[in-house]
Amino acid sequence: MNFSRNRSGSPLSRRQWLQRSASGFGTLALANILTNDGLAVDEGRRDTQKPFLPRATHFPAKAKHIIYLYMDGAPSHVDIWDPKPRLAKDNGKPFSMKIEPTQFNNNGNTLASPWKFQNYGESGIPCSDLFKHTAQHVDKFAVIRSMTSNFSEHTNANYFLHTGIGVQGRPSMGAWAGYGLGSECANLPAYVVLNGGLTPPGGLDNFGSGFLPASYQGSVFGASKEPVAYIQRREASAVLQENKLALLKKMDQRDSERLNHEDQIESAIANYELAYRMQNFVPELTDFGSESAAIQNLYGIHAKTKGTAIYARQCLLARRLVEEGVRFIELTCPNVSHDRWDQHGNLFAGHTDNAMAVDQPIAALITDLEQRGLLDETLIIWSAEFGRTPFAQGTNGRDHNPFGFTLWMCGAGIKGGTIHGATDEYGYKAVENKQSIHDLHATMLHLMGIDHEQLTFRFSGRDMRLTDVHGEIIHDILA
Repeated sequence: MNFSRNRSGSPLSRRQWLQRSASGFGTLALANILTNDGLAVDEGRRDTQKPFLPRATHFPAKAKHIIYLYMDGAPSHVDIWDPKPRLAKDNGKPFSMKIEPTQFNNNGNTLASPWKFQNYGESGIPCSDLFKHTAQHVDKFAVIRSMTSNFSEHTNANYFLHTGIGVQGRPSMGAWAGYGLGSECANLPAYVVLNGGLTPPGGLDNFGSGFLPASYQGSVFGASKEPVAYIQRREASAVLQENKLALLKKMDQRDSERLNHEDQIESAIANYELAYRMQNFVPELTDFGSESAAIQNLYGIHAKTKGTAIYARQCLLARRLVEEGVRFIELTCPNVSHDRWDQHGNLFAGHTDNAMAVDQPIAALITDLEQRGLLDETLIIWSAEFGRTPFAQGTNGRDHNPFGFTLWMCGAGIKGGTIHGATDEYGYKAVENKQSIHDLHATMLHLMGIDHEQLTFRFSGRDMRLTDVHGEIIHDILA
Protein backbone atom coordinates (compact mmCIF):
# COMPACT_ATOMS: atom_id res chain seq x y z
CA MET A 1 0.00 0.00 0.00
CA ASN A 2 1.26 3.46 -0.90
CA PHE A 3 0.12 6.57 0.93
CA SER A 4 1.32 8.95 -1.81
CA ARG A 5 -0.95 11.92 -2.52
CA ASN A 6 -0.95 14.89 -4.95
CA ARG A 7 -1.28 18.48 -3.74
CA SER A 8 -3.02 21.24 -5.63
CA GLY A 9 -1.74 24.81 -5.76
CA SER A 10 -2.75 27.34 -3.12
CA PRO A 11 -4.32 30.60 -4.36
CA LEU A 12 -3.83 32.28 -0.97
CA SER A 13 -1.31 31.85 1.79
CA ARG A 14 -2.48 30.89 5.26
CA ARG A 15 -1.72 34.37 6.59
CA GLN A 16 -3.54 36.05 3.71
CA TRP A 17 -6.65 33.96 4.15
CA LEU A 18 -6.82 34.41 7.90
CA GLN A 19 -6.45 38.16 7.44
CA ARG A 20 -9.23 38.34 4.86
CA SER A 21 -11.72 35.97 6.42
CA ALA A 22 -13.84 36.33 9.51
CA SER A 23 -12.84 32.81 10.31
CA GLY A 24 -9.33 33.92 11.12
CA PHE A 25 -9.97 34.75 14.78
CA GLY A 26 -8.65 31.98 16.99
CA THR A 27 -8.05 29.37 14.30
CA LEU A 28 -4.30 29.36 14.75
CA ALA A 29 -4.74 28.05 18.28
CA LEU A 30 -7.02 25.28 17.07
CA ALA A 31 -5.35 24.44 13.76
CA ASN A 32 -4.99 20.77 13.00
CA ILE A 33 -7.97 19.67 15.10
CA LEU A 34 -9.66 16.92 13.17
CA THR A 35 -13.32 16.57 12.38
CA ASN A 36 -15.70 13.64 12.42
CA ASP A 37 -17.26 14.83 9.21
CA GLY A 38 -14.01 15.31 7.27
CA LEU A 39 -13.74 17.60 4.25
CA ALA A 40 -11.73 17.44 1.06
CA VAL A 41 -8.44 19.20 1.76
CA ASP A 42 -6.53 18.74 -1.49
CA GLU A 43 -6.90 17.14 -4.89
CA GLY A 44 -5.25 13.95 -3.74
CA ARG A 45 -7.75 13.34 -0.96
CA ARG A 46 -10.99 13.91 -2.86
CA ASP A 47 -11.45 10.16 -2.98
CA THR A 48 -11.85 9.73 0.79
CA GLN A 49 -12.84 13.18 2.08
CA LYS A 50 -11.92 11.91 5.55
CA PRO A 51 -8.29 12.83 6.17
CA PHE A 52 -8.22 11.32 9.66
CA LEU A 53 -9.95 8.06 8.95
CA PRO A 54 -7.77 5.24 10.39
CA ARG A 55 -5.72 3.61 7.63
CA ALA A 56 -4.29 0.17 7.17
CA THR A 57 -0.59 -0.21 7.88
CA HIS A 58 1.95 -1.70 5.49
CA PHE A 59 2.53 -4.53 7.97
CA PRO A 60 1.42 -5.31 11.55
CA ALA A 61 2.30 -2.47 13.87
CA LYS A 62 3.93 -2.83 17.27
CA ALA A 63 3.17 0.75 18.33
CA LYS A 64 -0.19 2.53 18.15
CA HIS A 65 1.07 5.71 19.80
CA ILE A 66 4.31 7.64 20.22
CA ILE A 67 5.20 9.81 23.19
CA TYR A 68 8.22 11.95 22.34
CA LEU A 69 9.98 13.40 25.38
CA TYR A 70 11.83 16.24 23.73
CA MET A 71 14.74 17.49 25.85
CA ASP A 72 15.08 20.92 24.31
CA GLY A 73 18.56 22.42 24.45
CA ALA A 74 20.53 19.18 24.50
CA PRO A 75 21.41 17.41 27.78
CA SER A 76 24.98 16.23 28.09
CA HIS A 77 25.16 12.51 27.27
CA VAL A 78 28.52 12.12 29.07
CA ASP A 79 26.84 13.40 32.24
CA ILE A 80 23.78 11.12 32.06
CA TRP A 81 23.84 7.99 29.87
CA ASP A 82 27.38 7.59 28.52
CA PRO A 83 29.96 7.53 31.36
CA LYS A 84 33.56 8.13 30.36
CA PRO A 85 36.25 7.40 32.98
CA ARG A 86 38.81 9.03 30.68
CA LEU A 87 37.21 12.41 31.40
CA ALA A 88 37.96 12.04 35.10
CA LYS A 89 41.51 10.91 34.34
CA ASP A 90 42.18 13.90 32.07
CA ASN A 91 40.09 16.44 33.95
CA GLY A 92 41.56 19.93 33.59
CA LYS A 93 44.06 18.88 30.94
CA PRO A 94 44.01 20.11 27.32
CA PHE A 95 41.68 17.99 25.24
CA SER A 96 43.79 15.44 23.36
CA MET A 97 41.57 14.90 20.30
CA LYS A 98 41.21 17.27 17.36
CA ILE A 99 38.42 19.69 18.17
CA GLU A 100 35.94 20.30 15.37
CA PRO A 101 34.49 23.79 14.90
CA THR A 102 31.95 24.36 17.65
CA GLN A 103 29.10 26.79 18.02
CA PHE A 104 30.99 29.34 20.13
CA ASN A 105 34.60 28.08 20.14
CA ASN A 106 35.37 29.24 23.68
CA ASN A 107 36.96 25.85 24.20
CA GLY A 108 38.36 24.91 27.56
CA ASN A 109 40.06 21.81 28.91
CA THR A 110 38.74 18.28 29.35
CA LEU A 111 35.83 18.39 31.81
CA ALA A 112 34.94 15.44 34.06
CA SER A 113 31.31 14.79 34.92
CA PRO A 114 30.35 16.23 38.31
CA TRP A 115 27.83 13.40 38.82
CA LYS A 116 28.34 9.84 39.95
CA PHE A 117 27.22 6.91 37.82
CA GLN A 118 25.88 3.56 38.90
CA ASN A 119 24.54 0.48 37.13
CA TYR A 120 20.83 -0.23 37.26
CA GLY A 121 18.60 -3.23 36.70
CA GLU A 122 19.50 -6.70 35.59
CA SER A 123 21.01 -5.23 32.43
CA GLY A 124 23.43 -3.10 34.42
CA ILE A 125 22.93 -0.07 32.19
CA PRO A 126 24.69 2.90 33.80
CA CYS A 127 23.03 6.21 34.53
CA SER A 128 24.12 9.22 36.53
CA ASP A 129 22.52 10.59 39.67
CA LEU A 130 20.62 13.09 37.50
CA PHE A 131 17.99 10.50 36.56
CA LYS A 132 17.65 8.22 39.59
CA HIS A 133 13.92 7.67 39.06
CA THR A 134 14.01 7.08 35.31
CA ALA A 135 17.01 4.76 35.70
CA GLN A 136 14.80 2.28 37.58
CA HIS A 137 13.33 1.37 34.18
CA VAL A 138 16.53 0.76 32.21
CA ASP A 139 15.67 -2.90 31.66
CA LYS A 140 12.92 -1.61 29.37
CA PHE A 141 15.26 0.77 27.49
CA ALA A 142 17.21 0.57 24.30
CA VAL A 143 19.92 3.17 24.90
CA ILE A 144 21.43 4.39 21.63
CA ARG A 145 24.83 5.94 22.33
CA SER A 146 25.82 6.58 18.72
CA MET A 147 23.24 9.05 17.47
CA THR A 148 24.46 11.91 15.28
CA SER A 149 23.05 15.10 13.80
CA ASN A 150 23.95 17.10 10.71
CA PHE A 151 23.75 20.43 12.52
CA SER A 152 25.40 22.05 15.53
CA GLU A 153 23.05 25.04 15.85
CA HIS A 154 19.78 24.69 17.74
CA THR A 155 17.31 25.97 15.15
CA ASN A 156 18.61 23.91 12.24
CA ALA A 157 19.14 20.87 14.46
CA ASN A 158 15.58 21.17 15.81
CA TYR A 159 14.17 21.28 12.29
CA PHE A 160 16.34 18.29 11.39
CA LEU A 161 15.18 16.31 14.43
CA HIS A 162 11.53 17.10 13.88
CA THR A 163 11.25 17.11 10.07
CA GLY A 164 14.29 15.30 8.65
CA ILE A 165 15.72 18.44 7.04
CA GLY A 166 17.52 21.38 8.61
CA VAL A 167 15.31 24.19 7.29
CA GLN A 168 11.79 25.28 8.07
CA GLY A 169 8.79 24.39 5.99
CA ARG A 170 8.83 20.60 6.05
CA PRO A 171 6.25 18.40 7.81
CA SER A 172 7.01 17.34 11.35
CA MET A 173 7.34 13.66 12.26
CA GLY A 174 4.05 13.93 14.14
CA ALA A 175 2.33 15.32 11.06
CA TRP A 176 3.67 12.43 8.98
CA ALA A 177 2.32 9.96 11.56
CA GLY A 178 -1.15 11.48 11.39
CA TYR A 179 -1.06 11.63 7.60
CA GLY A 180 0.03 8.02 7.26
CA LEU A 181 -2.15 6.41 9.91
CA GLY A 182 -5.10 8.68 10.55
CA SER A 183 -6.49 8.75 14.05
CA GLU A 184 -8.28 6.50 16.51
CA CYS A 185 -9.84 9.50 18.27
CA ALA A 186 -12.85 11.44 17.03
CA ASN A 187 -12.58 14.35 19.44
CA LEU A 188 -8.89 15.21 19.52
CA PRO A 189 -6.07 15.95 17.09
CA ALA A 190 -3.90 13.13 15.83
CA TYR A 191 -0.81 15.13 16.83
CA VAL A 192 -0.67 17.00 20.14
CA VAL A 193 2.22 19.04 21.53
CA LEU A 194 2.18 19.53 25.30
CA ASN A 195 4.03 22.79 25.88
CA GLY A 196 5.61 23.10 29.31
CA GLY A 197 6.42 26.76 28.81
CA LEU A 198 9.43 26.77 26.49
CA THR A 199 9.07 27.02 22.72
CA PRO A 200 12.20 25.55 21.10
CA PRO A 201 14.42 27.52 18.71
CA GLY A 202 12.73 27.38 15.33
CA GLY A 203 9.34 27.98 16.93
CA LEU A 204 6.10 26.30 15.92
CA ASP A 205 7.55 25.27 12.56
CA ASN A 206 9.01 22.32 14.47
CA PHE A 207 5.46 21.02 14.82
CA GLY A 208 4.07 22.17 11.46
CA SER A 209 2.53 20.29 8.56
CA GLY A 210 4.75 21.81 5.86
CA PHE A 211 3.42 20.84 2.46
CA LEU A 212 1.00 18.31 3.96
CA PRO A 213 -2.57 19.51 4.47
CA ALA A 214 -2.82 21.89 7.41
CA SER A 215 -5.03 19.49 9.34
CA TYR A 216 -1.97 17.42 10.20
CA GLN A 217 0.08 20.04 12.04
CA GLY A 218 0.60 19.75 15.78
CA SER A 219 -1.99 21.25 18.09
CA VAL A 220 -0.30 22.92 21.03
CA PHE A 221 -1.79 22.36 24.49
CA GLY A 222 -0.48 24.73 27.14
CA ALA A 223 0.15 24.10 30.83
CA SER A 224 -2.57 26.51 32.03
CA LYS A 225 -6.08 25.71 33.25
CA GLU A 226 -7.24 26.47 29.70
CA PRO A 227 -4.74 24.36 27.71
CA VAL A 228 -6.26 25.16 24.31
CA ALA A 229 -6.87 28.76 23.42
CA TYR A 230 -10.50 29.72 22.80
CA ILE A 231 -11.77 26.34 24.03
CA GLN A 232 -14.12 28.06 26.48
CA ARG A 233 -17.25 29.62 25.06
CA ARG A 234 -16.97 33.40 24.83
CA GLU A 235 -20.56 34.00 23.79
CA ALA A 236 -23.29 34.68 26.34
CA SER A 237 -25.25 31.53 25.47
CA ALA A 238 -24.87 28.26 23.59
CA VAL A 239 -27.56 29.33 21.12
CA LEU A 240 -25.71 32.53 20.27
CA GLN A 241 -22.53 30.57 19.72
CA GLU A 242 -24.27 28.04 17.47
CA ASN A 243 -25.69 30.84 15.34
CA LYS A 244 -22.29 32.50 15.05
CA LEU A 245 -20.57 29.25 14.06
CA ALA A 246 -23.27 28.48 11.50
CA LEU A 247 -22.77 31.88 9.88
CA LEU A 248 -18.99 31.52 9.82
CA LYS A 249 -19.27 28.04 8.36
CA LYS A 250 -21.58 29.31 5.62
CA MET A 251 -19.15 32.11 4.75
CA ASP A 252 -16.18 29.75 4.75
CA GLN A 253 -17.90 27.16 2.57
CA ARG A 254 -18.88 29.84 0.06
CA ASP A 255 -15.32 31.08 -0.26
CA SER A 256 -13.93 27.55 -0.16
CA GLU A 257 -15.96 26.61 -3.22
CA ARG A 258 -14.85 29.81 -4.94
CA LEU A 259 -11.20 28.97 -4.22
CA ASN A 260 -11.48 25.30 -5.23
CA HIS A 261 -11.48 23.88 -1.69
CA GLU A 262 -8.20 25.43 -0.64
CA ASP A 263 -6.55 23.43 2.12
CA GLN A 264 -6.32 26.17 4.77
CA ILE A 265 -9.96 27.11 4.43
CA GLU A 266 -11.14 23.53 4.75
CA SER A 267 -9.02 23.17 7.86
CA ALA A 268 -10.55 26.33 9.34
CA ILE A 269 -14.05 24.95 8.79
CA ALA A 270 -13.12 21.71 10.50
CA ASN A 271 -11.63 23.65 13.41
CA TYR A 272 -14.91 25.39 14.19
CA GLU A 273 -16.88 22.20 14.10
CA LEU A 274 -14.60 20.35 16.47
CA ALA A 275 -13.95 23.32 18.74
CA TYR A 276 -17.63 23.30 19.57
CA ARG A 277 -17.53 19.59 20.44
CA MET A 278 -14.29 19.95 22.42
CA GLN A 279 -15.76 22.48 24.84
CA ASN A 280 -17.12 19.61 26.88
CA PHE A 281 -14.41 17.07 26.12
CA VAL A 282 -11.14 18.93 26.76
CA PRO A 283 -11.94 20.38 30.21
CA GLU A 284 -12.81 16.90 31.44
CA LEU A 285 -9.66 15.48 29.84
CA THR A 286 -7.42 17.99 31.61
CA ASP A 287 -9.19 17.78 34.98
CA PHE A 288 -7.20 15.37 37.14
CA GLY A 289 -9.72 15.31 39.97
CA SER A 290 -10.71 11.74 39.07
CA GLU A 291 -7.11 10.54 39.39
CA SER A 292 -6.27 8.90 42.71
CA ALA A 293 -3.98 10.57 45.21
CA ALA A 294 -1.51 7.74 44.64
CA ILE A 295 -1.31 8.47 40.91
CA GLN A 296 -0.98 12.21 41.44
CA ASN A 297 1.80 11.68 43.96
CA LEU A 298 3.50 9.17 41.67
CA TYR A 299 3.81 11.81 38.95
CA GLY A 300 4.61 14.65 41.34
CA ILE A 301 1.57 16.78 40.56
CA HIS A 302 1.97 18.68 43.83
CA ALA A 303 5.77 18.84 43.87
CA LYS A 304 7.37 22.12 44.97
CA THR A 305 10.59 21.80 42.93
CA LYS A 306 11.05 23.94 39.82
CA GLY A 307 9.06 22.67 36.88
CA THR A 308 8.23 19.25 38.35
CA ALA A 309 4.52 19.90 38.84
CA ILE A 310 4.24 21.30 35.29
CA TYR A 311 5.98 18.34 33.69
CA ALA A 312 4.02 15.95 35.90
CA ARG A 313 0.78 17.35 34.48
CA GLN A 314 2.18 16.98 30.96
CA CYS A 315 3.13 13.35 31.52
CA LEU A 316 -0.20 12.48 33.13
CA LEU A 317 -2.03 14.20 30.30
CA ALA A 318 0.10 12.24 27.82
CA ARG A 319 -1.14 9.00 29.37
CA ARG A 320 -4.73 10.23 29.08
CA LEU A 321 -4.20 11.18 25.44
CA VAL A 322 -2.90 7.69 24.74
CA GLU A 323 -6.05 6.28 26.34
CA GLU A 324 -8.12 8.46 24.01
CA GLY A 325 -6.28 7.19 20.92
CA VAL A 326 -4.10 10.19 20.06
CA ARG A 327 -1.44 9.04 17.62
CA PHE A 328 1.59 11.27 18.38
CA ILE A 329 2.23 13.23 21.59
CA GLU A 330 5.26 15.45 22.10
CA LEU A 331 6.28 17.06 25.37
CA THR A 332 8.46 20.15 25.62
CA CYS A 333 10.39 21.10 28.74
CA PRO A 334 9.20 23.39 31.54
CA ASN A 335 10.93 26.63 32.34
CA VAL A 336 13.24 26.17 35.33
CA SER A 337 14.95 29.57 35.02
CA HIS A 338 17.81 28.24 32.90
CA ASP A 339 18.25 28.31 29.13
CA ARG A 340 16.59 24.94 28.67
CA TRP A 341 19.25 22.16 28.81
CA ASP A 342 21.63 24.49 26.99
CA GLN A 343 24.32 24.91 29.65
CA HIS A 344 27.23 26.71 28.04
CA GLY A 345 28.10 27.71 31.58
CA ASN A 346 27.08 26.63 35.07
CA LEU A 347 26.56 23.06 33.94
CA PHE A 348 25.95 21.65 37.40
CA ALA A 349 23.12 23.98 38.42
CA GLY A 350 21.42 23.98 35.03
CA HIS A 351 21.41 20.24 34.48
CA THR A 352 20.43 19.57 38.10
CA ASP A 353 17.34 21.78 37.89
CA ASN A 354 16.30 20.50 34.47
CA ALA A 355 16.67 16.86 35.49
CA MET A 356 14.79 17.39 38.75
CA ALA A 357 11.85 18.78 36.78
CA VAL A 358 11.44 15.81 34.44
CA ASP A 359 12.93 12.74 36.14
CA GLN A 360 10.11 11.72 38.47
CA PRO A 361 7.28 12.41 35.97
CA ILE A 362 9.00 10.39 33.22
CA ALA A 363 9.48 7.42 35.54
CA ALA A 364 5.85 7.71 36.65
CA LEU A 365 4.62 7.78 33.06
CA ILE A 366 6.43 4.53 32.26
CA THR A 367 5.12 2.87 35.44
CA ASP A 368 1.57 4.05 34.85
CA LEU A 369 1.46 2.96 31.21
CA GLU A 370 2.86 -0.45 32.13
CA GLN A 371 0.35 -0.96 34.94
CA ARG A 372 -2.51 -0.13 32.58
CA GLY A 373 -1.27 -2.45 29.83
CA LEU A 374 -0.56 0.48 27.52
CA LEU A 375 3.24 0.39 27.37
CA ASP A 376 3.20 -2.56 24.97
CA GLU A 377 1.41 -0.40 22.39
CA THR A 378 3.14 2.91 23.14
CA LEU A 379 6.63 3.89 21.97
CA ILE A 380 8.40 6.37 24.27
CA ILE A 381 11.43 8.30 23.00
CA TRP A 382 13.72 10.50 25.11
CA SER A 383 15.87 12.67 22.91
CA ALA A 384 17.41 16.05 22.23
CA GLU A 385 18.60 17.64 18.99
CA PHE A 386 22.30 16.83 19.68
CA GLY A 387 24.69 16.23 22.59
CA ARG A 388 27.40 18.26 24.30
CA THR A 389 31.17 18.37 24.20
CA PRO A 390 33.39 16.37 26.60
CA PHE A 391 35.61 19.41 26.94
CA ALA A 392 34.54 22.59 28.66
CA GLN A 393 33.21 25.74 27.13
CA GLY A 394 34.93 28.34 29.26
CA THR A 395 35.44 26.68 32.63
CA ASN A 396 32.14 25.07 33.68
CA GLY A 397 29.91 24.58 30.64
CA ARG A 398 29.74 22.40 27.55
CA ASP A 399 29.23 23.42 23.91
CA HIS A 400 27.06 21.77 21.26
CA ASN A 401 28.12 18.37 19.94
CA PRO A 402 26.39 16.79 16.90
CA PHE A 403 29.06 14.11 16.40
CA GLY A 404 27.81 11.65 18.99
CA PHE A 405 25.05 11.67 21.60
CA THR A 406 22.56 9.44 23.38
CA LEU A 407 18.84 8.86 23.23
CA TRP A 408 16.70 6.04 24.52
CA MET A 409 13.52 4.29 23.45
CA CYS A 410 11.21 1.98 25.34
CA GLY A 411 7.82 0.37 25.05
CA ALA A 412 6.21 -1.09 21.97
CA GLY A 413 8.56 -3.29 19.93
CA ILE A 414 11.74 -2.28 21.78
CA LYS A 415 14.31 -4.78 23.09
CA GLY A 416 14.80 -3.66 26.69
CA GLY A 417 18.09 -3.69 28.55
CA THR A 418 19.98 -2.88 25.35
CA ILE A 419 22.92 -0.58 24.69
CA HIS A 420 23.43 0.13 21.00
CA GLY A 421 26.45 1.86 19.55
CA ALA A 422 29.30 3.67 21.25
CA THR A 423 31.27 6.88 21.28
CA ASP A 424 35.05 7.15 21.66
CA GLU A 425 36.74 7.09 25.08
CA TYR A 426 35.90 10.77 25.60
CA GLY A 427 32.32 10.62 24.36
CA TYR A 428 33.07 13.02 21.54
CA LYS A 429 32.22 11.11 18.37
CA ALA A 430 30.20 8.02 17.49
CA VAL A 431 32.59 5.21 16.57
CA GLU A 432 30.42 2.09 16.65
CA ASN A 433 27.05 1.57 14.90
CA LYS A 434 26.82 5.24 13.98
CA GLN A 435 23.17 6.27 13.55
CA SER A 436 21.44 9.30 12.06
CA ILE A 437 18.19 11.12 12.73
CA HIS A 438 16.90 9.57 9.49
CA ASP A 439 17.49 6.15 11.04
CA LEU A 440 15.50 7.19 14.10
CA HIS A 441 12.59 8.29 11.92
CA ALA A 442 12.71 5.11 9.84
CA THR A 443 12.63 3.02 13.01
CA MET A 444 9.74 4.98 14.51
CA LEU A 445 7.64 4.55 11.39
CA HIS A 446 8.56 0.86 11.18
CA LEU A 447 7.27 0.27 14.69
CA MET A 448 4.02 1.95 13.69
CA GLY A 449 3.65 -0.45 10.77
CA ILE A 450 4.80 1.95 8.04
CA ASP A 451 7.51 1.45 5.45
CA HIS A 452 9.29 4.81 5.55
CA GLU A 453 10.12 4.57 1.84
CA GLN A 454 6.42 4.20 0.98
CA LEU A 455 5.02 7.01 3.12
CA THR A 456 5.21 9.76 0.49
CA PHE A 457 3.51 12.96 -0.59
CA ARG A 458 3.77 14.44 -4.08
CA PHE A 459 5.13 17.97 -3.84
CA SER A 460 7.23 20.14 -6.13
CA GLY A 461 7.51 17.42 -8.72
CA ARG A 462 8.74 14.57 -6.51
CA ASP A 463 7.53 12.11 -3.90
CA MET A 464 8.60 13.58 -0.57
CA ARG A 465 9.04 11.57 2.60
CA LEU A 466 10.13 12.10 6.22
CA THR A 467 13.43 10.28 5.67
CA ASP A 468 14.10 11.99 2.31
CA VAL A 469 16.40 9.55 0.45
CA HIS A 470 18.01 8.23 3.65
CA GLY A 471 17.16 6.12 6.66
CA GLU A 472 17.86 2.58 7.84
CA ILE A 473 15.83 0.74 10.46
CA ILE A 474 17.84 0.11 13.64
CA HIS A 475 17.03 -3.59 13.84
CA ASP A 476 19.38 -4.31 16.76
CA ILE A 477 17.09 -2.50 19.20
CA LEU A 478 13.88 -4.21 18.10
CA ALA A 479 12.30 -7.06 20.06
